Amino acid sequence: MSALRPARPEPRPGVLAIDTYVPGKSGRPGGGTVYKLSSNETPLGASPAALAALHAATAKLETYPDGRATALRTAIARRYGLDPERIVCGAGSDELLSLLAYAYAGPGTEGIYSEHGFLVYRIAILASGGEPVVAPERDLTVDVDAILARVTDRTRIVYVTNPNNPTGTYLPFDEIRRLHAGLPPHVLLVIDGAYAEYVRANDYSAGLELALEAENVVMTRTFSKIHGLAAVRIGWMVAPSHVADAVNRIRGPFNVSGPAIAAGSAAIADEAHMAAAAAHNAEWLPKLTEGARALGLTVTPSVANFLLIHFPDAPGRSAADADAFLTERGLITRRVTAYGLPNALRVTVAGAEANTAFLAALGDFVRGAQGSTHA
Repeated sequence: MSALRPARPEPRPGVLAIDTYVPGKSGRPGGGTVYKLSSNETPLGASPAALAALHAATAKLETYPDGRATALRTAIARRYGLDPERIVCGAGSDELLSLLAYAYAGPGTEGIYSEHGFLVYRIAILASGGEPVVAPERDLTVDVDAILARVTDRTRIVYVTNPNNPTGTYLPFDEIRRLHAGLPPHVLLVIDGAYAEYVRANDYSAGLELALEAENVVMTRTFSKIHGLAAVRIGWMVAPSHVADAVNRIRGPFNVSGPAIAAGSAAIADEAHMAAAAAHNAEWLPKLTEGARALGLTVTPSVANFLLIHFPDAPGRSAADADAFLTERGLITRRVTAYGLPNALRVTVAGAEANTAFLAALGDFVRGAQGSTHA
């Protein structure tokens, strides 16, 4: 029997099939001025109230945080009119997305996500022991019919980012409702609203209403984007009581730090700061989109705080060439090859100075590439 045993501990099947998540790069070789447009961070930073709360909380680093994040859940509940008992907080929404897979997927089950969906979904499903199933998109937008066509008796969880990362497209609320109506009641629908606060479309909803009325819908949100608290890692979800209970049973007892609880509680109450960030995005998203299109590039319509710019699949003009050129100029964008989009770059709406520099450099790249092609 001993000869049949492995010579060392081996992870269970599926773990080594996971491609390690690689964040967007943050700098360039040689230093110099750098504008980071690769991680969808807000250029306005965190709320002054959140920073003050965070600083005050550092005076008590020797004590464990409240294991239920009561103050944070209460602040979120007050902001959105929710029952705090249905809210669960995590170390970023990434942790909650994984905990949901651990609770509801597993060996012999399937989890569905869209073709260009957030990479964490595949990681979470595989880490739970489940099998990931990819539904193709239509026009770089989640396709409800494609998802429903892939539901089987083994399906346990469906992830939908709305709006989607990295495409920036969204599903109207009627389509989200149609998706939910087509799912069997034992399938958990997870609506990831990481970028919800930026959307101004009249037919959009983050899914909060559906999460409150249905027994198999969860909505997740994050403090990493519009609230500017990416460094302290805070996410939250609202769910039916039975789902919240299941996740609370498997999450770590102190998964949200004391300073994070304090900062998040202050940030969620600072509506003026959120409004300013949304207004800045509403001003610059169309400017960047129109600027890139004026250069002859295709841009996927986005409602989030980033845009997806497509480049020709030609030497000297490709997304890889553009990324290298922009990096030399200190403009750090996001390659999205891992998302199945090798000929595109995702670009965050940054501050005015960075946005202006990006459009100027992009213009230099396009004109230079065209000139070398015609030479």
